[in-house]
Amino acid sequence: MTHRTTPRQQRSDLTPRNPAPHQGRGELRDAEGDPPQPHTVPTPAHRPRPAGVAPVRPLLLLAHGSRDPRHAATVEALADAIRQLRPELPVTTAYLDHCAPRIAQVVPRLTDAIAVPLLLNRAFHAKHDIPAALRAAGSSLPVAEVLGPSPLLLDALDRRLAESGLDVADPAVRARTGVVLTAAGSSDPAANATTRAVAATWRRTRGWAAVTTAYAAAAPTVTDALAALRADPAVRTTAVAPYLLAPGLLPDRIATASTAAGADHLAPVLGAAPELARLVLARHTEAAAPARSTRTTRTARTA
Repeated sequence: MTHRTTPRQQRSDLTPRNPAPHQGRGELRDAEGDPPQPHTVPTPAHRPRPAGVAPVRPLLLLAHGSRDPRHAATVEALADAIRQLRPELPVTTAYLDHCAPRIAQVVPRLTDAIAVPLLLNRAFHAKHDIPAALRAAGSSLPVAEVLGPSPLLLDALDRRLAESGLDVADPAVRARTGVVLTAAGSSDPAANATTRAVAATWRRTRGWAAVTTAYAAAAPTVTDALAALRADPAVRTTAVAPYLLAPGLLPDRIATASTAAGADHLAPVLGAAPELARLVLARHTEAAAPARSTRTTRTARTA
């Protein structure tokens, strides 16, 4: 039987027994003090736009919000990463609940923006909460697709598992590692089916021994999923990868369960990973050119 140890990001003989699972990475540790105030970076000084070039439509980053200050700190860190990639693009953050500014406080002055929801799945928040909040604010802003599924999310998951100390670049390591992809869980069966599809794609395209799903607020639990992986003779090492954007109650619950169940590796949440910043910009670009995207899709289907 494989010896089980406390999940960690960097193993060491000096690591205390059952340490608190590490939740973040460099870009979040600095943010976990006083959370920055949500803000909009001023648009660069106006320059004449070349003829035929469409105006840049501001990006409104829509997050759920949380009472945990790490949530807003993570959203702002991601917004800063987006600004680093596209300095000319005005980026504003707004929240559905708990954090400021709320959507109603922001959208009246962003009539030409494109909203990008910071959601991994098209579930209740995407289908109902965000449209309702925009309607209540009297806004008809276009809303981009949710972030998932996307190969960039798989790249971000790989990045976070590497930070846990797992050698994800080694095909032999992947071939003996079983991963629990742990999401929040949804009452929408279609959303949970999408998460399972992400797990299947991650296994097929990256060469893991197994990838199964678990949920922080529903069944199967992390404990159940780890037990199932250990019953698979191909699995020698286990890892838990939170499919969540920011630290908070649910990621903490996942970390506690992973430690108690003896997972070998526990990845941090996705956070302000570079892949997430690129994915947000891709969703913004797609929504800014719906006609072109439709034509491209139609051409691809008929080719």
